[in-house]
Formats: sequence, C-alpha cells, structure tokens
Amino acid sequence: MKLIEKTKDLKSFCKELSTQKFITVDLEFLREKTYYAKLCLIQVAYKGDSAIIDPLAEDIDLTPFFEVLDNKRVLKIFHSSRQDIEIIYNLTGKIPSPLFDTQIAAMVCGFGESVGYESLVKKILKTDLDKTYRLSNWSKRPLDDTQLEYALSDVTHLVNVYEYMRDYLEKNNRIHWLDEEMEHLMDPETYITNPEEAWQKIKHRSHNPKYLTMLRELAAWRERRAQRKNVLRQSVIKDEALLNIAAVAPETHEELEEIRNMRKDILSGKIADEIIETVKKAKEISPENYVKLKNEKTNPAFSFALYELLKLLLKIISQEKGVVAKLIASDEDIKEFSSANDDETSILKGWRYEIFGKEALKLREGKIDISYNPKKKNINMKEASV
Repeated sequence: MKLIEKTKDLKSFCKELSTQKFITVDLEFLREKTYYAKLCLIQVAYKGDSAIIDPLAEDIDLTPFFEVLDNKRVLKIFHSSRQDIEIIYNLTGKIPSPLFDTQIAAMVCGFGESVGYESLVKKILKTDLDKTYRLSNWSKRPLDDTQLEYALSDVTHLVNVYEYMRDYLEKNNRIHWLDEEMEHLMDPETYITNPEEAWQKIKHRSHNPKYLTMLRELAAWRERRAQRKNVLRQSVIKDEALLNIAAVAPETHEELEEIRNMRKDILSGKIADEIIETVKKAKEISPENYVKLKNEKTNPAFSFALYELLKLLLKIISQEKGVVAKLIASDEDIKEFSSANDDETSILKGWRYEIFGKEALKLREGKIDISYNPKKKNINMKEASV
C-alpha cells in the first residue's frame, strides 16, 4: 500500500497517472460541523497500481493531482461523484474532465437506482466489501493500516467495475446514453448553491405566496450566513424556528422573543438584528415578485389521466429495456409532457425519444392500447385501432 505524504512523491505518482487511459478516484471527507466539506483523504487507482494521497500532510501540494484531474486525455472514474466533484470544484474552480460515474452508468446497465458501491462490487465482482471503517474519522492522524486498506478498496475494485460497465455499454450501444447525465455533473451550476433557492429544501405545508416569499428571504439570509461563517445552516437557526419566524414576521426584538423555540443566543446576538432586517426587507417585496407556485391542477392543459398512463408506460419500457425509469424521464418531464409543454421535456430528444418519447407521443394521440393479459399475467401494448 502506497501512502503519499510529500509533494515530490505525488509528482512522481501523477506523472504515471497522466499516461493512463483512465483512473479511478474517491475522496474521504468530513462535513459534520462545517458548510463546506473538509478533504481528508484521496484514493486513486489504475490498472497496475494504486495509492492514497494525504491532503492533510504538512509537506504536500495537491497541484500535480489537480492537473491530472484536468488532463483531457485521462478519463476519471468516480462512483456517486457529486459530493467529490463539489469538493474538487470548491478547491480548484474546475471540474474533472472527462468524467464517468459508475452509479449513473449502473442505472443504464440495469442495476437499479442509486445503487451503492458495495452492492455493485458484490453483483459484478462477486466480492464482499468490509464496511467496518465506513464511519471512520478520516481527519484523525495517524490512520492505521486497516483503515487505509479499507479506503483504498473503494478505488481498486472500481477499476474492474468500470471495465465491466464500459464493455456492457459498448456492446449494447448505450455509451451515448450517459452524455446528458455527465453534462449535468460537469456543469459548474450543479455545485453552486443559490441562496434564493434554499427555501425549497425546507419542509412546509403552505401554499401562500406571501408566506413562502418571507420564508424564501429568511432561508436565503441563513444560507449566506452559513456560507460566510462556514458552519452548518442548522447551527445558524433550525428549520422549525425559521418557519415560525416566517409566519409571525417580527419587526422588533420583542416580537421575535415571543416566537416559540427561539434560542437565547439568537435573541441576544447579532443574528436577531439580521433576522429583523431581513423580515423588513421581505415585507417591501411587491406581490408580483412573490413566490410563484406551479400547480398542475390549475393548468387547463394538464391531463391527470394522461399523466398516470404515461407513468405506467414508462414503467413498462423501463423494465423492458433494463434501464431505471428515473433516468429515462423524471416526474417533472412526465408532467410537462402531460401539459403538452414539449419544449420543456427531455423525453423527445436523443435516445430517450427513441425508447420512450415515440411511444409517449402515440399514447398522447390515442394511438396505443395498453391491456392486461390474464393468461400470461403481463401487460400488452399494441397500436390502437382507429
């Protein structure tokens, strides 16, 4: 096992990496107390060798490794890459390219949605992984050999997993099916958190645009503060308290003190002033700039019956092709298509059109009959008789 703690050793290793057709990469990090993840370990492998890079070592400059990640001649293989890429993007301002995500590829290869690495290794390589050290504190030093060996297994097996998937995708002419998903992962916007959209991650039951606008402004304030201080958003103020503030909309410290579940440190600190200022500004927002809710029930073009039939059609085709339904079409895609908003959906483009979009159009036009065969106990689709 190779542990790299010095820049000179990293340069030598990266020189070899730059000659490879592909490398596998995984990161270990902590995100328990900070807004931005703390990079603790980098694991890299290729056919013939592997190593662990310690980004916390005193004598280490990660520039040579980041240059490999930016090398267009070397394909970078990750599993469930979004968080790893976000860390790299925050450190370098760049996204590894070119890129291949085995979790996304697994959906095309018929392994199911969001399949875990351990499950893939077991199904493809018939090998059980020891997950004993999955919850290790990777920032602690020194790490023992068993921890390092566990961490390294996340990339050594990935070499063979990738080769299996690559061969399957090439054999079934599905490599290009991943292009759109990879484009999303390689878009910087994927990793930039917009504070104005943070409210959408808060669970609520309101459909009141005025209330939701207040919640939007308060959530945006909290998000910016968490980013600025590099702390968890919940440590600034919890969701429940934020929802209560949005409902009361206090303009004075006295009104803020009356709100249930308000922490004393919030009431006595600078945060209270910021909350009140945010509320006052939110109240100045004109109604035309309130949160606009999308409601299919009020859309005259939306057909709930068509929406339900399309979901059934998607399930049938998904099982027939061995591709996860979510990868073919999202629920939002189905809703847009059910409202005849064809420009807003991806199911009428590329490979999605070939395997699903064509049939979806026929269904919408009444040209397909779907029926149940009681003898074979399956669902049949056939051209409708006009």
